[in-house]
Amino acid sequence: MSSVLTSAFLPKYCLKNQSVVFTSSSSSSSSSSSSPLPIIPQFKASSVTTTEDEETHQSSLVIVPTVRTSKGVSIPPFLQRRRIPHKEKNSVQDFDLGEKRRPFLPTVFKLLDELVCNFVDPPLRISFDPKHVLAGNFAPVGELPPTPCPEIEGSLPAALNGSYIRNGPNPQFIQRGPYHLFDGDGMLHAITVAGGEATLCSRFVKTYKFDLERENGSPVILNVFSAFSGLLPSLARCAITFARVVTRQYDPRRGVGVANTSLALIGRKLYALGESDLPYAVKLTPAGDLVTLGREETFGEEFMSMTAHPKVDGDSGEAFAFRHSIRAPFLAYFRISADGVKSPEVPITSLNQAALVHDFAVSKNFAIFPDTQIVIKPTEVLRGRPPVVIDRAKVTKLGIIHRRAEDDGEMWWVDVPEFNMMHAVNAWEEDGGDAVVLVATNVLQVENVLERLDLVHSSMEMIKIDLKKKKIIFRRPISAANIDFGVINPAYVAKKNRYVYGGIGDPMPKIAGIVKLDLSRQDDSAGGDCTAAKRLFGPGCYGGEPFFVAKDAENPAAAEDDGYLVTYVHDENSGESKFIVMDAKSPNLEIVAAVKLPRRVPYGFHGIFVPAAAPPSPK
Repeated sequence: MSSVLTSAFLPKYCLKNQSVVFTSSSSSSSSSSSSPLPIIPQFKASSVTTTEDEETHQSSLVIVPTVRTSKGVSIPPFLQRRRIPHKEKNSVQDFDLGEKRRPFLPTVFKLLDELVCNFVDPPLRISFDPKHVLAGNFAPVGELPPTPCPEIEGSLPAALNGSYIRNGPNPQFIQRGPYHLFDGDGMLHAITVAGGEATLCSRFVKTYKFDLERENGSPVILNVFSAFSGLLPSLARCAITFARVVTRQYDPRRGVGVANTSLALIGRKLYALGESDLPYAVKLTPAGDLVTLGREETFGEEFMSMTAHPKVDGDSGEAFAFRHSIRAPFLAYFRISADGVKSPEVPITSLNQAALVHDFAVSKNFAIFPDTQIVIKPTEVLRGRPPVVIDRAKVTKLGIIHRRAEDDGEMWWVDVPEFNMMHAVNAWEEDGGDAVVLVATNVLQVENVLERLDLVHSSMEMIKIDLKKKKIIFRRPISAANIDFGVINPAYVAKKNRYVYGGIGDPMPKIAGIVKLDLSRQDDSAGGDCTAAKRLFGPGCYGGEPFFVAKDAENPAAAEDDGYLVTYVHDENSGESKFIVMDAKSPNLEIVAAVKLPRRVPYGFHGIFVPAAAPPSPK
């Protein structure tokens, strides 16, 4: 095997490198023109630094002396065994490579990863090519400690005293192989406002995956959306992963997620979330810094995950959540008390296929789950395809269960054809509790959701369901625009709300502006566009999900839309990013303040506002 690696793969790899540096560990080597020394690649993975946005890929080649067997077979040093002193018997074997000593097994696995990327992977499709996916303001940035933002247009309202934090993908390593936007490491961008002044801080969520790969110097754990690019590379990556687990290079029981999707306040703690893992607790310091405290293992057991979209009832402080799985039961529902104590799970056995349940909704008495055409088929990996696939023949449904149910005996499903819900906005009950209304986004071109987000059109829809007759009363779009990332005044979760604020995709996932929808423009007999106000960011300027911050959150008599909408906006013409504040009540969503940020903030996903008066996370 070593001779194959040395004579076949490695010389080809050498030709692919533009920059080659040769060194020798011994000037008295016995090599000659008749017995050339093997060339072993020394990989230096590209990582994100704190001073540069553009990454460089550096590889060097090292000539090392060989050891020959009695039959004259050359053995390169990374395959040689060395005598370990007794005191080192329990340590990982090291070998000398240039000036640094690297652990034996991690370096071998890193070499195998590179061989798969360079010789086994098919040509990268544009949707999985890091050069395309991470272009422009999708490119990662390094961490930024709390940094003042002195340039402010207008004045920051006192209601914003606190921190707006937005999560999003930001890979610490630029992969040579396939990469998907959803796979990047979570990075939190927090702007803290105090006394009219602002401070920006950007920190990675220090997940188990992040720390493991930082220590390893390169990616280790498979990315579910991009690792499977053909039969041979899929099998190769699975084999390498299996070998890493068997040799204890990593422990999948400790989580495999990136916590890159959203944030939530649950049980008086702040969490960063991603649906492939359990939440990670994060501490927000008085100075506006962010510190990862660790994985919240009280919310699940080994190998478990949790939704990135829990719902928090503002009146009770309870959180409602779920997890989906590739094994039966494919869905489980649970509650978390205001004190952070998780209730026993309710397995949803009536869901008969693994599906990507990304979000759900709760009303005062019910929880509503989607069953979409985005399904999970692990056996697809054996065909060299991603395990997440689209089943266009499947009839989509909504499932309804009492939100305090102790088992799924009361769970029932209603057909809602071609309703591929991605994000739920809100739900509430009407008609004396005999009907429930759901507002959510429906992905119309669902076949593009995994590879061509720029071709996706999201329709914001309202669906009313008769709880007695278990059928749809009506279903209609509430806007013709391409809208996603819908939010409401957080005080109205599970209550009837009038206003929805959403991002206008142009195209997705870039957000060209914010729209305000007035649901009172709908009635039971006729539909109509509910657009009440709109703010476009301007040519070449794109933002993200808005977040509503009430002017006076303690005033129960305040109007529902009496507050501000906040988000980050990036100008692709100038390369500058800003934090903008819009008046949610104004007819044109007037910008009342804009903070020029000390460096750009990449596009991302979901955010949260943490008031200054909110209690900090415990140490």
